[in-house]
Amino acid sequence: MDDKTIFLEIFGDSPILKVLDFLIVNEDFDYSMTDIAALSGVGYSTLKLFWKKLEKEGIVAHTRTVGKAKMYKLDISNPVMRKFRDFYWETTKHHVHKDIKEKVTVKH
Repeated sequence: MDDKTIFLEIFGDSPILKVLDFLIVNEDFDYSMTDIAALSGVGYSTLKLFWKKLEKEGIVAHTRTVGKAKMYKLDISNPVMRKFRDFYWETTKHHVHKDIKEKVTVKH
């Protein structure tokens, strides 16, 4: 993950935020822990350090098992995660609108 999202630029790119960022942007799909680690740019061993807490807090949910791989996605049934997702997208939208406004102002 070379390019940081606006959210990560603003709030930092700690491993847990990278994982949440990835899961929110890709919330329509489920992924194995291996894929989540690789696609979010977090080491698998690092992901394992906080994964159980994400499950316990209802941040991620097990969706199905494919072969030996357990698949997970953001747990949107959790009201806190719905609010966090809304905050994520509102932050992104606000920053994009701010950038557009600045670019339009500079042209005039």
